[in-house]
Amino acid sequence: MTTPDDQPPVPDASRPESKDRIYRSHAGIASGVLLLALAGWLGIDALVSGHGRTPWLALAALILLIPLVVAFTLRPAVYANEDRLRIRNPFRVIVLPWSKVASLRSGFSNEVVDTSGTKFQLWAIPVSLRARKSAARRQARSAAADSSGRTSSVMTGSTRSPSDQIMDDLRELAEARAAAEGAQGEVSVRWAYEVLGPALAGAAVLAILLAVG
Repeated sequence: MTTPDDQPPVPDASRPESKDRIYRSHAGIASGVLLLALAGWLGIDALVSGHGRTPWLALAALILLIPLVVAFTLRPAVYANEDRLRIRNPFRVIVLPWSKVASLRSGFSNEVVDTSGTKFQLWAIPVSLRARKSAARRQARSAAADSSGRTSSVMTGSTRSPSDQIMDDLRELAEARAAAEGAQGEVSVRWAYEVLGPALAGAAVLAILLAVG
């Protein structure tokens, strides 16, 4: 006979599943689409109209270039939820539980440092020095208006550049969740073989064609 103590535990549904906040570079995506369109146009033209080795060279170049363009423009993304930070860079995917995040730094690039001192760049959150300077000017105007007693038309949230504001949000999340039970674990790093494989294959075929002459 089964007693209440023998019943399997019921999953705790009181805590809803945390959804990811997704950060990507819109400028990177736009440039990637344009580069892919240009490569496709030139490559298809060479495949259709080329003579001799030209179609084969064009095909090998496309196999090499398309994965690289995707890797550096469309692929980068940062996913953050209450338990961990997942970074999808051009050639690697890094997962850091918040307990393993030592700091998030902003300089000429944005990066995260884990508790062992290893640095990982956030490709999906590029630094725009122009946007940072523009935000600094807005902040100076806002401070000047406040000191003179005038009402500033510049909202507080707009005195930070978009990438710096994202890094501030990630820092707050890291500090708030570092000690949480669900934010424990180890750092994992996985190479993006789905990008490296085709790119290396294209490079090998292109090298062979060029060597054969």
